[in-house]
Amino acid sequence: MKRRELLRGAGVAAVATGLAACGAKPTGEAGAASTEKFVWKMVTSWPTNFPGLGTGAARLAEMITAASGGRLTVKVYGAGELVPAFEVFDAVSRGTAEMGHSASYYWKGKAAAAPFFCAVPFGLNAQEMNGWLYQGGGLELWRELYAPFGLVPFPAGNTGVQMAGWFRKPIASLADLQGLKMRIPGLGGEVMARAGATPVNLPGAEIFSSLQSGAIDAAEWVGPYNDLAFGLHRAAKYCYYPGWQEPGPTLECMVNQAAYDTLPPDLREIVALCCRAVNDAMLAEYTARNQQALDVLVREHGVELRQLPDDVLLALRRTSDKVLEEAAAADPMARRALDSMQAFRAQAKAWHAVSEEAYFATRG
Repeated sequence: MKRRELLRGAGVAAVATGLAACGAKPTGEAGAASTEKFVWKMVTSWPTNFPGLGTGAARLAEMITAASGGRLTVKVYGAGELVPAFEVFDAVSRGTAEMGHSASYYWKGKAAAAPFFCAVPFGLNAQEMNGWLYQGGGLELWRELYAPFGLVPFPAGNTGVQMAGWFRKPIASLADLQGLKMRIPGLGGEVMARAGATPVNLPGAEIFSSLQSGAIDAAEWVGPYNDLAFGLHRAAKYCYYPGWQEPGPTLECMVNQAAYDTLPPDLREIVALCCRAVNDAMLAEYTARNQQALDVLVREHGVELRQLPDDVLLALRRTSDKVLEEAAAADPMARRALDSMQAFRAQAKAWHAVSEEAYFATRG
């Protein structure tokens, strides 16, 4: 079945069901709030049609357009087509585009607490992030953080636990991180800096060339599904796990507040429900595709898959604790976000001990 057919089938049907449950009337039914039509631009931090990330943004735009019956049409612009990858936040904030699809850890320079709503080293996995954001107060904090910038954030995708990254040389001990130039954004980058590496923040489209040329020695991107598409195995031989730096990275759809406020209630609900549907759909896609891609990388391309040494992981975890606490001490919203997240993690950990973890141990 083609992707567009899937969108108009399972995805849009789920949105329609959600609208009905919320009391909103789909287009064409009597009592619809408005017949006015809107045309929005969505800018993204991803290459156009890039698997998972770029296609996830495109899926979101198509679902909103279809679910609204064309009353809200969204046109997607990939990284560099309208604005550069790292200017999505500003573009949506100032109204150059009404929507953006990106990752909040890119915006630490604008709001110190922003990375907490994407990925925290040794933090929440995807299931836990969804629980915290939707049911644990995380989304309310996130919206409070973005409000001064005129933005409304929505969770809009998750890759699940990522890989630790690609390395041109093997990592045998903490000493091998000294002076290592690595593409790694967000709080994970700060941890690597404390460990002696030099973090570099690059858009996805620049990773391969930088790794191949030796401008960087290592890079973390996403995981096998995306890394294979970028051909990172042709620039580095060693692929390490686990993704301590991004255990459950939430992608964001940010909406310009003024544009959002002009929508009638049913279209606002459609935007919210489509974001939630894409948030679920992307995680399902990565769960299905990552192992398939990893098999190709190892069996067909001879990639050496390795686990980071225990002493390296232990040092990174201890350093992470210090980085997070210092970030929280320096910024009130970061303090609130970290405290809220840690309280939720303790709750989730206790439950998972007798549910998920107990089941995995039994299943074998």
